[in-house]
Amino acid sequence: MEYALETRGLSKTYGRWRKVRALEPVDLAVSPGCVFGLLGANGAGKSTLVKTVLGICRATTGSARIFGRDWRDPAARRSVGYLPEGTHFARYLTGRAVLQYFGTLAGLRGEVLRNQIEQKLRLVGMSDWADKKVIKYSKGMRQRIGLAQAMLGDPRLLILDEPTDGVDPAGRHDIRDLIKKLGAEGVTIFLNSHLLSEVESVCAEIAILYQGRVLKQGAVMQIRQEMSIRDGLYQVRFRTGPLPQGVSLPGPIVPQDGSFLCGVRSPEEIPRWIDALRTAGVSVYGVEQHHASLEEAFLRLMDQGDYHNVGGRQ
Repeated sequence: MEYALETRGLSKTYGRWRKVRALEPVDLAVSPGCVFGLLGANGAGKSTLVKTVLGICRATTGSARIFGRDWRDPAARRSVGYLPEGTHFARYLTGRAVLQYFGTLAGLRGEVLRNQIEQKLRLVGMSDWADKKVIKYSKGMRQRIGLAQAMLGDPRLLILDEPTDGVDPAGRHDIRDLIKKLGAEGVTIFLNSHLLSEVESVCAEIAILYQGRVLKQGAVMQIRQEMSIRDGLYQVRFRTGPLPQGVSLPGPIVPQDGSFLCGVRSPEEIPRWIDALRTAGVSVYGVEQHHASLEEAFLRLMDQGDYHNVGGRQ
């Protein structure tokens, strides 16, 4: 299979005398048309990985391929659009001039370039500000222009490093919708972020990076489900009123969001819980299996230092 992006043993060590290992050997395989999230705390090595893949940083070991082409081949990068973290543009340029400059670098000319600029400005909601100088832009507006320049030329692979950094809530919502739209159109998106809710809302597959090392790879739902049952328990939510004092139940319960969360070892134990609640005079309005959120799974991985691989190569 030809992957949109594939790395094998890719690593990066900085420093000649006092060496710092920023990125351990990493194996990733991103399928074409996938919205893939690289998730990790600040300093985990996300930006280093992207810069190494794009040749901005020289790799210490390993290799990468972009749509089957060697990463060092300039032709491989012609199919890539890139939004770096902390985008900066010349303050005297207007937003339109920024896109004109980068579009020309991308090989666009004439009517094609003009149409692309107008289209991308509309997509990121910057048409009304296109002829204002960048110095007058907020951080979120600069980020939108950065996203527009990354989309010039309609790249097959879009690499976005913290795309909603500094963007207001409405803007984040718009960018998430745009990412989903591009993904539905078959564009491969590689998204770097430390915002778990953002990754969970748009990505089908993720890799979790911690201190330069991949802790887990796989589908978002697969990772959430595994972390939900890692201790051999099903987490079940009972929506009830307040529990009476001194009620004896088959196991521990935890109040959560107006309901109660309890752990049972198998679905067959659920009727016993329901019977115990009814005996105590508590009405049960519903029962549902609880799956860990991506945030819960992420925090558990950080605590456990779990290096097991899910659904990917390690």
